[in-house]
Amino acid sequence: MAKTIFPLTLLLSLLLSSISLTLAADYPLSTKSRWIVNKSGHRVKLACVNWPSHLKPVVAEGLSSQPMDSISKKIKEMGFNCVRLTWPLELMINDTLAFNVTVKQSFERYGLDHELQGIYTHNPSIVNTPLINAVVYSLGRNDVMVILDNHKTVPGWCCSNDDPDAFFGDPKFNPDLWMLGLKKMATIFMDVNNVIGMSLRNELRGYNHTAKDWYMQRGAEAVHGSNPNVLVILSGLDFDADLTFLKDRPVNLSFKKKLVLELHWYAFTNGTGQWKSHNVNDFCSQIFTKEHRTGGFLLDQGFPLFLSEFGTDQRGGDFEGNRYMSCMLAWAAEKDIDWAVWALTGVYYFREGKRGVVEAYGMLDANWHHVHNHTYLQRLSVIQPPHKGPGIKHNHHKKIFHPLTGLCLVRKSPCYESELTLGPCTKDEPWSYSHGDRLEIKGGHKSCVEGETSVGRSVKLGKKCTKIKRISATKMHLAFKNNDGLLVCLDVDSDNNIVANHCKCLTGDISCEPASQWFKIF
Repeated sequence: MAKTIFPLTLLLSLLLSSISLTLAADYPLSTKSRWIVNKSGHRVKLACVNWPSHLKPVVAEGLSSQPMDSISKKIKEMGFNCVRLTWPLELMINDTLAFNVTVKQSFERYGLDHELQGIYTHNPSIVNTPLINAVVYSLGRNDVMVILDNHKTVPGWCCSNDDPDAFFGDPKFNPDLWMLGLKKMATIFMDVNNVIGMSLRNELRGYNHTAKDWYMQRGAEAVHGSNPNVLVILSGLDFDADLTFLKDRPVNLSFKKKLVLELHWYAFTNGTGQWKSHNVNDFCSQIFTKEHRTGGFLLDQGFPLFLSEFGTDQRGGDFEGNRYMSCMLAWAAEKDIDWAVWALTGVYYFREGKRGVVEAYGMLDANWHHVHNHTYLQRLSVIQPPHKGPGIKHNHHKKIFHPLTGLCLVRKSPCYESELTLGPCTKDEPWSYSHGDRLEIKGGHKSCVEGETSVGRSVKLGKKCTKIKRISATKMHLAFKNNDGLLVCLDVDSDNNIVANHCKCLTGDISCEPASQWFKIF
């Protein structure tokens, strides 16, 4: 079985050789404390989108709708620099699937005639090629990094506790075959510069999963031995929501500066109905604490933490998801974490026995051409660039991030007595928050938020500084006493102007929505 990898490796080396010509010459990546860095030691922040390729056709989704280069360019245009590309283990351990089944035959097997016609129209060059993923070199030509994620053993949708490949030792999860498959995939992409990491297994779970039987370290050694260039990304337990056990059982590997840990976080990660049945401030604060306990502590210990899946329904009707998203974005911005949103998908070829299933969490529309939800993409934009780390220019200014909109606190005009509004977080406003709890803008004339503001009126900068307190359990309400002696909070009106309003939803009330008054200083 292992010998058959070499003809495929030779074929792919010819197909993928053009990648190194178009990529920055500062690969491979490694780690430096909690940061991922390039060969020059400068931080490279992973701002990725998940591109599924693990379902039954075993072909990257969307290729029946758009040319792969058009999709790759769109990924770059949306501000992503990386793709987490999913693949099933059988692609490497089942020789028939890996080498003898073409894209055409795979689509015909599932009666996907319409989708196959789309492949002929948009990507005819892959019709008669093996299933090994052709989009990697397209992403490389567009300077997009790739993380290869072993998502499942058998091709299909993921995940539930009773899947036969949920954990090591399950009927469809033989650890030895898993390591063999990882070695093959790692070897195939050894000299492909934009393949910067391998995520060894998605969402370990199941009724028998325990920390004692966590074989990730064995898989890590297998990958590194086959391809020392790639980052080795290890997942936790409980659908990749729990790395707590690493406090007592640190990862012990023969190699250094390649290890990354990954975590998943959705609204339902915290239990169905929880975001609905609690005061949002109180619950978000609890989740901040939980995320530190279950994985965030690794940042303090000097390990990179990759939030490799998160997201919510972009159609707007997901009540719990909308609450969770503002909380999660505030956390991700403050931690300046590496991440991958679920998912790129507009529509799936074939999911759970149905054709043409639309992905509600998808970044692209059903035609794979337009952005599904521009407001959602804007909310992600603040966490796409790095804000700190090795090689990042530090101006010691703070950003005042409004997670609900994805915008930041800015001046309406450059005057030091300007009113405040929301604007792009790329605008370099020289905010500071320190001396006497004052929220100041420095440079030229120093000015700060004034307290002489009636309820419902615009908040201004000036010389009469007031104390701004971060209140509520989340510390995201920015409150002060106005000229009437009332405690008010910064809020946002319908035109995105900053106004002073009564502080709302601080605790207790489960029906109240606080997000318009949430500001994360980082």
